Amino acid sequence: MATQLGSESPCKGARRKSRNGNIITNIRQCQITGQGFSRGTQLPEALLQERDKLAKWHGIPVLLQGLHESSHLNSDFTHTRSVLKELSSLLSMEAMSFVTEDRKTVQESSFPNTYTFDLFGGVDLLVEILMRPTLTALKKKPKMNDDLVKDCLSVLYNCCICTEGVTKSLAARDDFVLFLFTLMTNRKTFLQTATLIEDILGVKKEMIQLEDIPNLCGLVQSFDQQQLANFCRILSVTISEPDLGNDDKHTLLAKNAQQKRNASPSSAELNQVTLLNIPGFIERLCKLATRKVSEAPGASSFLRELEDWYSWLDNVMVLDAFMLMATDEAELSSTESSDDGSLVASPLRHRLPQSMKTVHEIMYKVEVLYVLCVLLMGRQRNMVHKMLAEFRLIPGLNNLFDKLIWKYPPTNHVVHGQNENCDCSPEISFKIQFLRLLQSFSDHHENKYLLLNSQELNELSAISLKANIPEVEALVNTDRSLVCDGKKGLLTRLLTVMKREPPDSSFRFWQARAVESFLRGATSYADQMFLLKRGLLEHILFCIIDSGCKSRDVLQSYFDLLGELMKFNIDAFKRFNNYVNTDEKFQMFLTQINSSLVDSNMLVRCIVLSLDRFESQTGDVKVVEVLSECALLSYMARVENRLSFLFRLVNIINVQTLTQENVSCLNTSLVILMLARRRAKLPFYLGVLREKEYAEKYPGCLLNNFHNLLRFWQHHYLNKDKDSTCLENSSCIPFSFWKETVSVLLEQDRTSPCAIASYIDEPYMDLDQDLLED
Repeated sequence: MATQLGSESPCKGARRKSRNGNIITNIRQCQITGQGFSRGTQLPEALLQERDKLAKWHGIPVLLQGLHESSHLNSDFTHTRSVLKELSSLLSMEAMSFVTEDRKTVQESSFPNTYTFDLFGGVDLLVEILMRPTLTALKKKPKMNDDLVKDCLSVLYNCCICTEGVTKSLAARDDFVLFLFTLMTNRKTFLQTATLIEDILGVKKEMIQLEDIPNLCGLVQSFDQQQLANFCRILSVTISEPDLGNDDKHTLLAKNAQQKRNASPSSAELNQVTLLNIPGFIERLCKLATRKVSEAPGASSFLRELEDWYSWLDNVMVLDAFMLMATDEAELSSTESSDDGSLVASPLRHRLPQSMKTVHEIMYKVEVLYVLCVLLMGRQRNMVHKMLAEFRLIPGLNNLFDKLIWKYPPTNHVVHGQNENCDCSPEISFKIQFLRLLQSFSDHHENKYLLLNSQELNELSAISLKANIPEVEALVNTDRSLVCDGKKGLLTRLLTVMKREPPDSSFRFWQARAVESFLRGATSYADQMFLLKRGLLEHILFCIIDSGCKSRDVLQSYFDLLGELMKFNIDAFKRFNNYVNTDEKFQMFLTQINSSLVDSNMLVRCIVLSLDRFESQTGDVKVVEVLSECALLSYMARVENRLSFLFRLVNIINVQTLTQENVSCLNTSLVILMLARRRAKLPFYLGVLREKEYAEKYPGCLLNNFHNLLRFWQHHYLNKDKDSTCLENSSCIPFSFWKETVSVLLEQDRTSPCAIASYIDEPYMDLDQDLLED
């Protein structure tokens, strides 16, 4: 090395840059190959001091040498902390400039402080210092000073923010990642540790296995409620499937192939089971989600204060302030209950603005609700449902609804799609996460009736009695001690705020999804009437026809909700006709439907299914009256209109582009053909499709495409792991008839009048192409 670096030459100025590059190059080369010195601080101190000013290292290499020499286990670490503080001051301002997006100062140097710190082995040295006590052979492990641990963690976090690759290199060290979890047992180092772990897990290639964390059960049970809420931020990374973009945009073909390759449970699924096996875990999350928070003194100034504090939180490193808060709370924990929130009792908390206290609690609840939502959508859904009901999550959220969740007047918000990443304020995130939880809770589950109170349940029973139909079994089996309290249930409160939202509010999408999930599954006349009595249908039609709403996401959610609300319900169609009482309104409604069939096809399916049932009930005077008067039913009764929808539905999808979002178009086209088959009209429909192909001058194209789609349908829905009850419940058509119809359409006998192959001329046959191979 002495030869390479040499001594100062007479041509000092001309060679400074080259020799500085040699030092950097050699350090990197040694780090990559593992040969030579392992860190830059092993260079002679004199050389480092000589090159320091010229290279703008700000004394970092020399300080790292001092840090290394003073950090042995037998030292008192006094000098270590002093050196680390000095290093921290050099790095913290740089980290702050990155966070606040003021990177000008950092970019002026080729080797900013954090880069230099990492280059000369600073990151590796801090990891070594932190883990050194675990490597000793002594039975009684030496304990490091808490303040030193906090300083090490803070510097590592700064490096992760500013230096590309540091977070990834730390994530690659499984031993260090698991070690970090052991530091969470110490209240004084908890927040720094949690923040660093969250950053590391966010870039880790392979998901960590929670069962590998030493004494996870004891660790979680040792957390107070505030710590548990922060821990949920980490858990959210470990129980969610890897985000590969917008889930709806992944083709079903690719998903099916991936599921075939990965038949065993995923890491996320295994982690969910691990969490559910921790005694008391779900109960504590329910308490966190539903605990009350002191109210802000002035509602009018709340949102402004909230946004100000959120901007401060988002743009400035305030970790130390939160650490101080945590320390204060730790000192109070011996006299106050952690479950009821030393968070509110801390002296520091009393010095913070009221809106800051509220936003703090809101941020906690966002993380908790997210974890509960993921668990509700997992394979252990029924177990989670049982626990959430037992621990009265829904009544607790109902009690918070007016005081916290939707206390303040609605404001205009940018529209965000179902899976679109967005930088939302805590208030917006909280509302959306709350609505997502309601959607997951209600969707195809009998516990949905917990969203009502006792009086509302009685109303459902009365509706069934008046209509002379049996009560839904799930309603009869609902435990009345677990339903909502107060004058209104959670579903009714949601309907109230839903009507107040501006037309393009992002909340409309999630509100409609949450209400629709209550209706999904086997159609319940009583459930529909409960919502119709509260003016939901008129509100939806106003949004679609009169409000000027342009958001496709919001319109799609309202089409889907309208379909569930009107399906098989003659009263709903009568109400529809009363609202859409002019040709102008009806044409506007049709325009909205036709503008995007991917968005509106579920409503089209509802109308087709309902018409089919009503036409079989001609002995009912009320049904006959509505059939003769309702413009919507009359429109769909014309066979040319049904055929037009069928042609377009098949034409806008193909096997390669099928996603979770548009596969409904395939099922809606199948519904139209199944109903035609029941009436012995299937050959007629297939013949019209053939004529349409020739008229459009692409013979065979549509029917070949439809044939391939149906082959995919068999491959997808006849899979033993696929739940087909949704198709059966939503259509009231037995799944056996679905399968039979698809088999009939796919028959290879070209003499069969119901086989697609019979309607494709020989030159245009393209049925042998196998698109279903991996």
